[in-house]
Amino acid sequence: MLTALTISCSSDDDAASTASLTLNLSGLENLGSNFVYEGWIVVNGTPVTTGTFTVNDAGALSKTQFDVDRAQLNNATDFVLSIEPTNDPDPAPSNTKYLAGSFSGSTASVSTGIIGNFSTSTGKYLLGTPTNGNANPNAGVWFMDGNGPSVGLNLPTLDAGWKYEGWVVSNGTVLSTGAFTNPNGPDMSAIYSGMMPSPPFPGEDFLVNAPSGLTFPANLSGATLVISVEPFPDNSPMPFTLKPLSHNVANPAVTGTTINMERSLISFPTGTVSR
Repeated sequence: MLTALTISCSSDDDAASTASLTLNLSGLENLGSNFVYEGWIVVNGTPVTTGTFTVNDAGALSKTQFDVDRAQLNNATDFVLSIEPTNDPDPAPSNTKYLAGSFSGSTASVSTGIIGNFSTSTGKYLLGTPTNGNANPNAGVWFMDGNGPSVGLNLPTLDAGWKYEGWVVSNGTVLSTGAFTNPNGPDMSAIYSGMMPSPPFPGEDFLVNAPSGLTFPANLSGATLVISVEPFPDNSPMPFTLKPLSHNVANPAVTGTTINMERSLISFPTGTVSR
């Protein structure tokens, strides 16, 4: 579940040079100790910080009001929310820009459109273990169209501050299939796969190097498959809030057949910014 954002501006007769920015957000993820959220207004094409804050596990903000230069706020054309390192030596926004919107009068509608348009995203996958000659076909997943084979994920190109990552959630255990930027190419991990060549698409065979408490070859029957959008640098080894594609594997699993994933954007944040 992701955020709805409201920011309102109120004046103080005793502090005419500043205005108060009040944030009302719900659903933002706890970024952990190494990252914070930071707001920015864009004034004459230049980003100006409105301050940083954190979010706890319940989604509550550590701070909701910020004093901002009144003239700059009045002249702002856009609002942007970014994810920044906690100890950030760079005064400029990072590449990981999360929410953005342009002001129309006193209000701006903000969304994750700055990351990409996921409204037409689609995904396909098949189960099999090509890296061991398909000896354990229900132990691997590849995000591809087996008819060809060809690319299976239709996703927007991400900026440098974001990457995609595939996930398997099975019996309460979350396993990454690897991060990637191009769905029409391999991902950045093969730590669980066998020694034979793998398809040139994102995916993983869960055959070797099982994490503590697990036994490989795995059985993905009944597992949940997810494609997430992850901040880069990544704030956590677990899936980020943005999960545009997912699917529940049948039990028993159907192997060697191309299966369509489901698109859901309900966890994506939207909201407004008012001044």
